[in-house]
Amino acid sequence: MDSQHWRAVITAAQAGDRRALDELVEGWLPLVYNIVGRALNGHADVDDVVQETMLRAVGNLGSLRDPDSFRSWLVAIAMRQIRDRARRRTPDRLEEAAASDFAELTVLRLQLEGQRREVAEAVRWLDDEDRQLLSLWWLEVAGELTRRELAAAVGITRQHAAVRVQRMKERLETSRGIVRALDGACPDLREVTGRWNGRPDSVWRKRLARHLRGCGYCGGTRESVVPAERLLVGIALVPLPVGFTLSLALGGKTAAAATSAGWSAKLLGALTKPAVAMTAGATIVAGGAYVVTQPPDAAPPRAAVTPTATAGSAPPRTSAPPAPTPKSSPTATKKADPYGTVVDAVDRAPDPNARPSALPRRPESGITSTGGPKAVMQHRGDRVTLTGRGYVLVRWQISPGSRPGALVVPSWTGLKGRLFHVASGGSRRMDDPLPGAPNGYATGMGGPDIGHAVLPPGTQQMWQNEYFYVDGTVTLTQNERGCDYGLIVFPTNRDAVIEDIDQGPPQGAIRYGLVRDTGTDSAPVPQYVTRATPADPATVPQRSRV
Repeated sequence: MDSQHWRAVITAAQAGDRRALDELVEGWLPLVYNIVGRALNGHADVDDVVQETMLRAVGNLGSLRDPDSFRSWLVAIAMRQIRDRARRRTPDRLEEAAASDFAELTVLRLQLEGQRREVAEAVRWLDDEDRQLLSLWWLEVAGELTRRELAAAVGITRQHAAVRVQRMKERLETSRGIVRALDGACPDLREVTGRWNGRPDSVWRKRLARHLRGCGYCGGTRESVVPAERLLVGIALVPLPVGFTLSLALGGKTAAAATSAGWSAKLLGALTKPAVAMTAGATIVAGGAYVVTQPPDAAPPRAAVTPTATAGSAPPRTSAPPAPTPKSSPTATKKADPYGTVVDAVDRAPDPNARPSALPRRPESGITSTGGPKAVMQHRGDRVTLTGRGYVLVRWQISPGSRPGALVVPSWTGLKGRLFHVASGGSRRMDDPLPGAPNGYATGMGGPDIGHAVLPPGTQQMWQNEYFYVDGTVTLTQNERGCDYGLIVFPTNRDAVIEDIDQGPPQGAIRYGLVRDTGTDSAPVPQYVTRATPADPATVPQRSRV
């Protein structure tokens, strides 16, 4: 970056120039996003940590004495927020997996192949402290940071930083070997990993490293291994994903107070503007701001993207009212959101006795399935392709008694047309207590005596029956790894959906079902869906945009 230009921008922003402040936030957000995203490997807290970093930087900009030190100052703020987040984590969240794997995001967005892909995926195997250091070293090698800035951000001397980086690189090389071996066909390695839950951690890194050291097949490389620093030279920053959102908490201030405090609509938009030609649209809501990036011709976001329902609240309505927008917004009367801007968010179970709202009527001409009227998918890689216009039931069968652990969610790939998550039923959510169940099998997700099925953080808790509406063609793939589970897929119809979700506690069910369909394109889409056809469907990112 042009240091002279940024010195002038920073000085102007400190003097109160709103346009300079906008440019400053917009220009440096990608660097912060890459540091935080890689340090946390795409954890659900990434948005919050990036948000807090930018808010603190803007709020304390006046305290920066030397504009030339802005980059190291900003990076140090980001690292403090990352460490603070680690200290705040509760014990039950220590083993959480990434919500949106940053390693996979790096591979896909930068189109990395071969050993560059291997390095990106090896990051998953590092401990938190190593991953934090690597998030800075990666940028140092790529030419975005200096060693002095790296050391200052970590709070150590350059000599100590050199020692820390060397140790981290050694563990990174070990992790590269593990990634390479898992992609291979060593029969002994398959036996070693038979009880692995699919989640990289330090314990399994050590186990697999011992295997690699003693295995002639895995230990013998079939090509020369290029040092990681040579592979990372010239690699660009991972661009902010389209639809990347930040909720700017304004401490209970109203939109008017936020504006008077200096938060222009352009600045709010700049905070989430991706590193491609996009225009950010900002919707101000009471107590804060919620910002969504959209294509230039898109309308403002609708209220379908709102905080999720709390336990005991009424089920969603069949249509979403528009969110309040600033009076000065010239786009308030534009057409409805384009398809794919709304992804189903995590919610709590409604009150068991809360009847579902009416299910909107959508056109039905029938669904054909490559699996026939009842496709049973019990193993990793099983798939079914659905074509037509109508409703589909996906029934969950989780078996933690057979094998508990991390659950790799099924994914929807090769989508042509539209796909909506319209309702949930089957008389219960999978985390509902099972009446009369023995002590070791407390819910459909397992129990203390046998272990639990564990969802990736941020993943919507499934119900026994999940209903979808297909208008086109899409393939559903079973990605079982870790916890044992199966899926049964039935083409169905609207009447059958209504009959299911209307069964409630008076009829002996645990709870009534839930309608998610708004009847418009703002209805939720599945969390794991893509129009692409990846070689491994399990790599589909959680926060998809279609």
